[in-house]
Amino acid sequence: MRLSRRFPTALLAGLTGILLVTMTRAEPDTRAREALITGKPPRVGPLQPQEFTDEVLRALEATGQIRDEPGVEPGPQAAEAPEIFRTMVRHAELYRLHAETARLFFSGVLPPRDRELAILRVGWLCQAPFEWGEHVPIAKSVGLTAEEIERVTRGSGAPGWSDHDRAILRAVEELREDAMISDATWSVLAEALDEKQLIEFVMLIGQYEMVAYYQNALRLRLREGNEGLSAR
Repeated sequence: MRLSRRFPTALLAGLTGILLVTMTRAEPDTRAREALITGKPPRVGPLQPQEFTDEVLRALEATGQIRDEPGVEPGPQAAEAPEIFRTMVRHAELYRLHAETARLFFSGVLPPRDRELAILRVGWLCQAPFEWGEHVPIAKSVGLTAEEIERVTRGSGAPGWSDHDRAILRAVEELREDAMISDATWSVLAEALDEKQLIEFVMLIGQYEMVAYYQNALRLRLREGNEGLSAR
């Protein structure tokens, strides 16, 4: 009986401790994160022109990284392709399929603002310098402001979001926390998105989680103009 009477107090103390840890959790150390990922050499380097095979050239051409022009050798053009593509094309078939999927999302049925809001939240939660830095200017081009982009770093709990924007962000957070979207969040999303858009939305989040994984794990270097996690 004594144990059963003391259990609620112990449980309350434990929950209080968890709450305090959550409330006092430090902001991500973005400088340390970027030093870990982009401050060291890439784990897999980009292909050099002498390494281009016919399969590689076909994959780069299919994804718009080189042009098939009469009288122009494709090798030098391919050498000028962004480093990320010359790295990923080491697995030419996977690179081509992945690029086609990414292109589908950019011409998909989701509103561009919803798409970029979700991608930014994924990029920030994954602390992915390349992904975040690439998508900040894209997000601005579809209507997100610098203030909203800063607010993305604070998540769905930050004041100022519309119910729909908050649900977009919360869905990303829930999927990362529990691999599931709650009924409450889904209900808000479904007020504005149809079934096709909802399917695309969930798969978009998975796609850009994967992108963050390989960009971080391969330590891909930032492109010129990409400000990493400091971009706003």
